[in-house]
Amino acid sequence: MKQIKLIATTVLATLLLASCSVHIKSHGNNDVPPGQMKKVTGSKSAKPYAPGQQKKHVKKHKH
Repeated sequence: MKQIKLIATTVLATLLLASCSVHIKSHGNNDVPPGQMKKVTGSKSAKPYAPGQQKKHVKKHKH
C-alpha cells in the first residue's frame, strides 16, 4: 500500500511540475532588425520586415 501511495505521489508531482513550463512567443523574424533580415533574404527593401509595416500586408475581406 505504501508503494502505491509513493508511486501515485511521484506521478502527481511530476505532472504538476511538467505543467509549469514557460512558453516564449517569438516574432516571425526572431528579433533580427529589418535591415539584417533584408540582407539574409536578398530582398531589395526592408519595409516588409519592419513591425510597423506588417498591418499593411493584411488582406481585407469584402462584406
